[in-house]
Amino acid sequence: MDGAVRFAGWCAVQDSNTLSEDENPKSGRVYTMFHGTHIDNAEDIIINGFKQSTRGMLGKGVYVSRNIQKAKCYPLRTDKNDQVVFKLKVNVGKVKKIDVDNHPLRTTWHDDGYDCAWVPPHSNISAIKFGREEDCVWDPKRITVVDVACCVDEGKRRKLRILIRRHRSNMSSERVTGNLEPIPGLIGHNQDFCVSKRIA
Repeated sequence: MDGAVRFAGWCAVQDSNTLSEDENPKSGRVYTMFHGTHIDNAEDIIINGFKQSTRGMLGKGVYVSRNIQKAKCYPLRTDKNDQVVFKLKVNVGKVKKIDVDNHPLRTTWHDDGYDCAWVPPHSNISAIKFGREEDCVWDPKRITVVDVACCVDEGKRRKLRILIRRHRSNMSSERVTGNLEPIPGLIGHNQDFCVSKRIA
């Protein structure tokens, strides 16, 4: 089995939700991505979800990246002590590749029925520095915060992680009782980072 490590009768399967940044995302899949934000916004994002940016290189949406180093650059001009990088699960839905400055759907991809715009690394878009990939997700409900990937203050990181666990637990409870709409694409998808399977 590719990407598997065998030990003592068990097989640890590599996370199939992780893509290298130059791999094309497949429509309808759920992938691991990252988002950098100010620590003052972190709790609100965990509890209430993301909000669309009203402007940006790809138009309206929530900007995320598979490249954690890119996420660590945001927000711009923010002290590292005030920065948090979230680890996310993103249901990309229908994906449009945008790889040139004058792409006809660069900011209007959603109007053509796409859920996510993807800028591959080393594309011909002048606004992308250092050649790192970027994604813009139209519907914030397609994004789930699953962990804190980076936070300088370990105490705040622990607090945010507890809040994430509690919020996800509450969301699961509400979904079971029918008080919450399902998140697009997450029903039926394994949300774990690593799956262990028993082998004979």
